[in-house]
Amino acid sequence: MLGRFARAVARHPWWTIGGWLVGAVLVLLLAPPLPTDPDQGHSLPDSYESVQSAHLEENAFKGQQEAYTGGYVLLRRADGQKLTDADVAKATQIADSLRANGYPAVTGLVTGPDAVAPDRSLTRISVLMNKSTVGADLLAQGDAMTRIRADLPGKLSGTDLTALVGGDAASYVDNSGSLSKSLLIVTVATLILILGLSLLIFRGILAALLPILAIAAAMQVGLAITAMVAKPFGLVFDDSLQIVILILMFGIGADYFLFLLWRYRDRLRAGDDKETALAYAIERAGKVIIGTAVTTMCAVLVLLLASFRIFQAWGPALAIAVGTMAVTALTLIPAVLRLLGGAVFWPSKKWRTQPRNVIPAKLGGLVSRRPAVVALASTVLMVMLAGGVLAFRISYDIQGGFPDNTESAQAKKQLEQVVPGSAGLNYPAKVLLHADNGAPVTEEQIDSFVAKARQLPGVGSVEPPTRGPADASVVRVNLLLQQDPFSDPMIIQMRDQLREDIHAAAPSGTKAYVGGITAGFADIDHATKRDLPLILLVAAVLIALILALVLRSLVAPLLLVPAVLLGFAAALGAAVYVFQGPLGEPGLNFQLPILLYLFVLAIGTDYNILMVSRLREESQAGHDPRTAAGLAVEHAGPIAAGAGLILAGTFSVMLLAPVAMMQQMGFAVALGIAISAFVMAIFLVPALTALIGRGIWWPGGAKASPAVRGGSRVPVGRR
Repeated sequence: MLGRFARAVARHPWWTIGGWLVGAVLVLLLAPPLPTDPDQGHSLPDSYESVQSAHLEENAFKGQQEAYTGGYVLLRRADGQKLTDADVAKATQIADSLRANGYPAVTGLVTGPDAVAPDRSLTRISVLMNKSTVGADLLAQGDAMTRIRADLPGKLSGTDLTALVGGDAASYVDNSGSLSKSLLIVTVATLILILGLSLLIFRGILAALLPILAIAAAMQVGLAITAMVAKPFGLVFDDSLQIVILILMFGIGADYFLFLLWRYRDRLRAGDDKETALAYAIERAGKVIIGTAVTTMCAVLVLLLASFRIFQAWGPALAIAVGTMAVTALTLIPAVLRLLGGAVFWPSKKWRTQPRNVIPAKLGGLVSRRPAVVALASTVLMVMLAGGVLAFRISYDIQGGFPDNTESAQAKKQLEQVVPGSAGLNYPAKVLLHADNGAPVTEEQIDSFVAKARQLPGVGSVEPPTRGPADASVVRVNLLLQQDPFSDPMIIQMRDQLREDIHAAAPSGTKAYVGGITAGFADIDHATKRDLPLILLVAAVLIALILALVLRSLVAPLLLVPAVLLGFAAALGAAVYVFQGPLGEPGLNFQLPILLYLFVLAIGTDYNILMVSRLREESQAGHDPRTAAGLAVEHAGPIAAGAGLILAGTFSVMLLAPVAMMQQMGFAVALGIAISAFVMAIFLVPALTALIGRGIWWPGGAKASPAVRGGSRVPVGRR
C-alpha cells in the first residue's frame, strides 16, 4: 500500500501539491482563533482540596469581587537619603494626579504616612484592583500598569524622587515580555540553526530552505486544526504551547526531511530517474516516518492521563502537530523534491559522487568487531548520568525562574528588604470554614479557629474573617504566611505540615478547606508525583506494542524501550548535576520531567526505529548479525547523527532564552536527544543487536533476501 502511494506521489507531484494547498487553505479559513488563557486557574481536578476551596469560595461569595493590591509604585530619593515629610507629601500628590488620569481595571490608588517604610528609605503607592483570573482582566490590569509607567516620568519631573513599578500586574507585563523575547530568540535561532546545519549536511541552498518553508506552513495548518478540535472538546491552552509546538515541529520536521532526502539522494546517485528515486525514498523513509510519527503521537496522547489539565490539553495539540508534519513529509515535501530533482542540492555537485564515509565506516567496524565493549561503555555512560536522578528535587518557584533584572523584580526585591513578608500580602492561604450541618458558622467557632491559626508554624498573621454573603455556612479566613507563598520552602511546609495543622484547628462541627496559591502548588506536587510514573508506564507499554507491530518483532521492543527509558533518566540526571550543582538552583522546574518525557522518550525513539529498520534491511540482505550492525552504523549512522544534531541543536537554542525553565528544558532535552541519536542509535542498539543475533527479530525473522534493494552488499572493511 505504501508503495502504491509512493508511486502516486512521485508520478503526480502537481496534483499532490495542489491537494495539500487546497486542504491547508480550507483549514485556515474555517479555523477559529486558538483558545488560550494566560492564567490556568483550576488546572487540577475537583478532587484536589485547593480546587474544592476555590469552588466553595466562588459559591459563597458570588458577585463579590475581592479587592487587592494588583500593583504598586515605589518612590525613593535619587540621592539614597531618607524620605522627608515633603517627599511623603509629594508622593500623595503623585497618587492624586495618577488617580485623576483614570485607568481601566484600577479601583484606587492609595498612599500616606502608613505606606512609608520603617527606615524611611521608600514609600509606596498601592494600585488597587479587583482580583481576577480571567485572561481579559489580566490583560487590562497589565495595560493599566504599562500606562502608569508611561505617566510617571512626567509626574516625577522637578522632584528628588525616583520610581519603580511592581506588583502582580506589572510582573505579568514583564514576564509576558520575557516570554515574547524567548519566543523571538528561539524562533530566529532555530531557523538559523536548521538553515546552517542543512547547508552543512547537503551543501544545497534549496535543501536548506525547503524544510523551513514546508515546516512553517505545516505548523500553521497544525495550529488551525488544533483550534478546530479545541472548541468541541473544551480544550484551552496556556501561552507556552506555541513555543513547544514551534520547537517540536521544526525538530521532527527536519528529521523527517532528512530521512527522506538522504534516501532520495542515494538513489539519484545510483542512477535512478527522479520519479523512481522518489518513489523508492518515500517507500523506504515512509516506513520510518509513519512508525516514528505513530509512536510519538501515541506517546503524547498519554498525557490525557495527566491530572494537570494543561498537560491534558497539550496531548491532542502535540499529536495533531506530529500528524500534520508526517502528512506534509509524505506529500508536500516529496512532491516538491520530485519537481526539483538534483537541483535541490544546487550549487553543490558533490552529491553526485558516493562519499567515502570514513568515520561512519570506522565506527561501524568498531561496533562490528567489539559489540560487547561498545554496549558496556554506552550503558555505563548513561547509568552514570542517570545517577543524578537520585538527587532530583522539584521546584515550584515559577516567579524565581523569570529574569531578576526587570523593573517589577527589582521593585519586589527592594520592598521585601524593608518590609519583610510583603511578598505574601496578596497571596494568603485561604481557609474556608464550612459548617457540617449547613447552618451559619458561629462567632465562637470563628474566634476559636482564629486563635489557634495565629499560633501555627508558618503563619505570620490572620486577616479579619469574612462571612459568605451567599452562604452563611462558609467563612473565609486569610492566613498571611511568614515566607514567600511562591517559594519552595513555603510550599513544602504547606504540603507536609501546615495544611494538616489547619485541618486540626477547625472547631468541632466545621471543616477547613485550604486554598490559595501555596496550597495549589502543594496539590500540583501531589499530581506531578502521581502523573509521571503512570505516564511513563503506559507510554512504555504503548511504545513497545507499536514497535512490535512496526518491526514485526517481540524481542526488539524489549531492547529499545528500556534503552529509551535509560536515556530519559540520563538526561534528567545530567540536568540535576548541572542546575542543582554548579548553577545552585534549588530544584528543577516541576514541568521539566513531563517535557523531557515528550521530547526524549517520545521523539528519541525515532532514531532507534531508524537504526533498527536499517539493521533489519542488512539482515534481510544476507549479512550475519555483526556485519549487519557495522553496515547499519555506516549507512544509517550519518542520518541519525544529522537528524539528532539538528533536533538537539534546535532545543539547545533555548539556553539563550532569559527564562530559567526554558534554559533547563533546552539543556536537558538537547542532551537527551543527543544521547538517543549518538549513544543509543549509533552504538548501544547496533551493539546489542550484534550480540543477540538473529533472535532479535523473533518471531518475524529476517530471512536473507539478496533482492532487498536497501541492503548493503559489501561488508565493512572489504570496500
